[in-house]
Amino acid sequence: MDAFDLFRKLGSGAKFDLKRFGKDAERFKVVKSHSKDSSNQLAGISFFGKETQENTSLESRLSEDDGEEGSDEEQASGKRKWTEPVKTARKKKKGAKIKTDADAEPEKSEGEGIQWMSSQEKVNDPKKESKDKPSLKRLKQLHQEKVNRIRHQNRINVHGTDIPDPISTFEELQKEYDLDPRIVQNIKAAGFQTPTPIQMQAIPLMMLKREILASAPTGSGKTMAFCLPLLAHLRQPLNKGFRALIISPTRELATQTHRELLKLSEGVGFRVHMLNKGVEAVKKYGPKTAKKFDILVTTPNRLIYLLNQDPPAINLSSVEWLVVDESDKLFEDGKTGFREQLATIFLACSSPKIRRVLFSATFATDVEQWCKLNLDNLVCVNIGPRNSAAETVEQQLLFVGSENGKLLAMRNLIKQGFLPPVLVFVQSIGRARELFHELVYEGINVDVIHADRTQQQRDNVVSSFRSGKIWVLICTALMARGIDFKGINLVINYDFPTTAVEYIHRIGRTGRAGHKGKAITFFTEDDKPLLRSIATVIKKAGCPVPDYMIGLKKIKSKLKRQLATKPPRRSTIRTTPRILFEKKPGKRKRRKRKAEAKAKGDASEVISNS
Repeated sequence: MDAFDLFRKLGSGAKFDLKRFGKDAERFKVVKSHSKDSSNQLAGISFFGKETQENTSLESRLSEDDGEEGSDEEQASGKRKWTEPVKTARKKKKGAKIKTDADAEPEKSEGEGIQWMSSQEKVNDPKKESKDKPSLKRLKQLHQEKVNRIRHQNRINVHGTDIPDPISTFEELQKEYDLDPRIVQNIKAAGFQTPTPIQMQAIPLMMLKREILASAPTGSGKTMAFCLPLLAHLRQPLNKGFRALIISPTRELATQTHRELLKLSEGVGFRVHMLNKGVEAVKKYGPKTAKKFDILVTTPNRLIYLLNQDPPAINLSSVEWLVVDESDKLFEDGKTGFREQLATIFLACSSPKIRRVLFSATFATDVEQWCKLNLDNLVCVNIGPRNSAAETVEQQLLFVGSENGKLLAMRNLIKQGFLPPVLVFVQSIGRARELFHELVYEGINVDVIHADRTQQQRDNVVSSFRSGKIWVLICTALMARGIDFKGINLVINYDFPTTAVEYIHRIGRTGRAGHKGKAITFFTEDDKPLLRSIATVIKKAGCPVPDYMIGLKKIKSKLKRQLATKPPRRSTIRTTPRILFEKKPGKRKRRKRKAEAKAKGDASEVISNS
C-alpha cells in the first residue's frame, strides 16, 4: 500500500473545499485530474446526447464511504442510478459551476490554500515577501540606531544639523574623504591605531568644511582632531601665503602643535612655520617675500606685533582655516585673557572661504554664545559631561592645616618616595621661586618654569623635563594649558586652584592618552570658600569625597569672580631665616643711611632757596 492509498483510506468520508483546495485534492487523488477525466468521459454514458459525465457533480463522488473506489466500480460496470432530469440538470449546473470556479481561480486557491507537508511546490506569499524585505525608511532607521549606539558608547554628544556619521578607523578617511595615503602612514608610524571619541566626530565634520565648537577632556587627542582635516583640505603645498592658522595661548603649546604637524605631514611637503622673534618674522613673512609657506602656528601677541606694523608684516587674507586652541582661555577678558588680540586676528583673516573651529578641554558659556552668533551653521561636539575631569586620574584632597603644613606635607611625600616625573603647581611666580629654593636642597632634581624666565631658559627646562633630567618641575598656570608631557605620574596642587576650570587643566597634565595618573591637592582653612566647587568635580569623576564638602555653602558670584582674577594672599614659603637670603646686610644699612642723608640735604636746600 503506497502513500496515496493510505491517504485515501485515512481520508475516507472527509469533505474538502474543492474550490480552495482543488489542486491538493488532485495531487492526492481525492478527485481525478481534469486530463484523466476527459479520457474517461468518452466511455461514459450520455444522458442528453451532447452532455457527458463531465457535468456530474463532484460532490456525488465523495458521498460514498469508499470514496473514489465506488465511483470507479460503477464506471467499470456501466451501471448508473436513474435520477430525474430536473434534479440531474441542477446537479449538472452545480457541477459545472464548481468546475468553472476551480479553473478560473487556480492561482488564488493556490495562494490561499493550505500547504501540505508532502507538497514539493514552494508557496510564495507576496505579503510575507514584503515583510522580509525592509523598506528604505527602515534601513535608515536601523543605520541611525547603529550610529547612536556608537556615540553613546563613546559618550559623544553632538548638536547641529546634517551631522556626518562618526568614523571608526583612520582607513575610512582614505576611502570616504580621499585622505592622502602618506598621511595615513604617518598616523600609523606615530603610534595611533584607532581614533579617539573627539577624533571620531570632529574629523568628519571638518572634512565637510563645517564650523565647530569642540570640548573634550584633557589628553583626548584634540590636536590631531584638527590637524588631520587641515592637511586633507590643503592637499599640497602652494605659493599663496598662509592658508591655515592655529592660535595657542602659550608658546610651549604652540611648539607642541608645530611638532605634531611636522610628524603628520612628513613626506607631503607642507611648509609649517612658527613665529619666533618679531624682527626676524618681519623679514621672513613680509609683503616682499615669495609666500612659500602653508601653515602658521603662533601665540596671539606675536601675531599682533606683526599685524600692527605699517604696513602689516604678515598677510592673512588667504587663510582658509582658523583654529583656536584652548578657546576658553583665549576668550578671557582682562590681563590674563586674549579677547582683544583675538578680535584683531579674526578681522585680519578676511578670506570669504574661511572656516573657524574652536577646541578646548573646558566649556565656557560666553564662547558658545559668541559662536552661535558669528559662526555659520555651528555644530557643538562634547565628549562626556561638560567641564569634567579625566576619569583616568586618581584624585585626592589633603588637608594640611596652614601654609607651613604644605611644605611639611611636600617633604613627607618626598621621603615616602614617589615615581617621577612630577608637576607642582603654585599660584604665582614669586611662590614658584620660593618653593624652588626650599626643595633644591632635598636631594631631588628640581627646576622651575614661569613667564619671567627667558625663552631659552624655558625651552631648556622643558627639554630637560622631557628627557628625564628633571624629576620635579615647579610651574604656574603657564604649564596648565595643553602641554603634553609623556608619562606624568603625579600632579601636586601646592596652592589651591581658584576655579574648577583651572583645576581640570592642572590635573589634566597626567592620565593622558588612556594612561593612569594621580593628583593630590593641598588645602587649608583659608581655602574653604573654593572647596565645594573642586569637590564636586572630583565626585563627578568617580573619586571619593567627604559628604561635608559637597554640603558646604555656595559662595556668591561676585566673590567667585574676585577670587578667579585675584587669588588670596598667602604667607611666604620659607623655613630658613630671612637674613640668610641677604648677601651683604651691612651694605644695605649704609645705602639706607646715605638715602636718608640725601633726603635731608635736599630739604635744607629748598629751605635756603626760599
